[in-house]
Amino acid sequence: MNLFYNKEAVGDVAFLQVEPASGEFNYEYKGDVVEIKNESQVVGYNIFNVSEKSTISGNGHVKLTETLVNEFQKAIEDAGFTFKLNADLSPKFVVGYVETKEKHPDADKLSVLSVDVSSEKLQIVCGAANIDAGQKVVVAKVGAVMPSGMVIKDAELRGVASSGMICSMKELDLPNAPQEKGIMVLSDDYTVGQAFFEE
Repeated sequence: MNLFYNKEAVGDVAFLQVEPASGEFNYEYKGDVVEIKNESQVVGYNIFNVSEKSTISGNGHVKLTETLVNEFQKAIEDAGFTFKLNADLSPKFVVGYVETKEKHPDADKLSVLSVDVSSEKLQIVCGAANIDAGQKVVVAKVGAVMPSGMVIKDAELRGVASSGMICSMKELDLPNAPQEKGIMVLSDDYTVGQAFFEE
């Protein structure tokens, strides 16, 4: 679930993305809340006059908190909708350990990795030349919003499933990021599964 808010540019409205979706959308208006559906699936909400209903602050992509989720849930129910929000509030940028690296069966420059992030093991397809087994790396999990605004989704790369992304310093918008391509390799001081950014 992702949240976008920009009061100065757009007005006092929260854009809540429940599920990534494209295609035809249906909109149902009840008071200050608009429910957005793709066929029968709820994919998002627009909540107007949101500062009267919540403690929202910030500009652009806003980090969801338990308090905000509860406030949005109340606004949705007060408007007469019955949908229950289910937000994963765990860190989306975490330290991962590359357990295995195998050549992609259908692409010379891609590798298929098994990456331990403590809570689970992820299969991630990566194109960085400097990736290798035994490294600690920064993993953007599914649902992460990159500094560029791109949202990380489950994907298939040349027919192989990939859940997450191994990040470079440049992709993370870190200061003094090198211009040459390649993922960021972490020192052994980092703990697998820990949040990379303080949140």
